[in-house]
Amino acid sequence: MNQEINRIHWKCRRGMREIDLLLREFSQNKLESLGQEEIRMLDAILDYDDQKLFDYIFKGEPIGLEEHEKFIDMYLKNFTQQGNF
Repeated sequence: MNQEINRIHWKCRRGMREIDLLLREFSQNKLESLGQEEIRMLDAILDYDDQKLFDYIFKGEPIGLEEHEKFIDMYLKNFTQQGNF
């Protein structure tokens, strides 16, 4: 599991500053508390390009996959709204 966590930490490093800061902060503070299924979901979400993630998180433009949108709403958007980012 530690290798998976480390791989996800590296995958959170992004080219777009806003997404990079959000994902790295989230991964440092919350990643280890996620279950294995949630980690798999985050891994799939990290396959989206930065602009698609930015548009969904900050502009509300749909990604097109409801389960990914629910995860982002529950974890990443909630993380930003709690003042963690």
